[in-house]
Amino acid sequence: MTDLRELYQQMILDHYRRPRNFREEKGEGHRHADGFNPLCGDRVTIYVSVDGDRIEDVAFQGSGCAISTASTSLLTDAVKGRTVDEAKALFAHFHDLVYRVLLCSNPLCSKDPGILDPLAKAPRSRNQNLDQCLTLVTQIMDNH
Repeated sequence: MTDLRELYQQMILDHYRRPRNFREEKGEGHRHADGFNPLCGDRVTIYVSVDGDRIEDVAFQGSGCAISTASTSLLTDAVKGRTVDEAKALFAHFHDLVYRVLLCSNPLCSKDPGILDPLAKAPRSRNQNLDQCLTLVTQIMDNH
């Protein structure tokens, strides 16, 4: 389990140091939404381009902790090319997984989230501030 935890930490640090989709997109067809976590100061702007019902492009800018930046990087990668409904389902699953992992330390309590596994099982205390960092991007996109 230690090797897996180390792998998750490395993946989170990689997405923090070299975030994917970290750019401003204000071209035609891009919508944007801002998010702020007052508990720790994370600020994120999400840019999304939707063609029909499919997410054509997604990008973000902002500043935040390693967990917030890595979460946004991984989730923007995960929704590219998906339909809006698929992205919403992914966000709901991730949000559910984050809070289920917090409430139950038994591995049988959590589902396998696939690409989002490193975030959901990131080493952290049962600290609600960090959970807000993890889920800030989903809250921004869910509300817009």
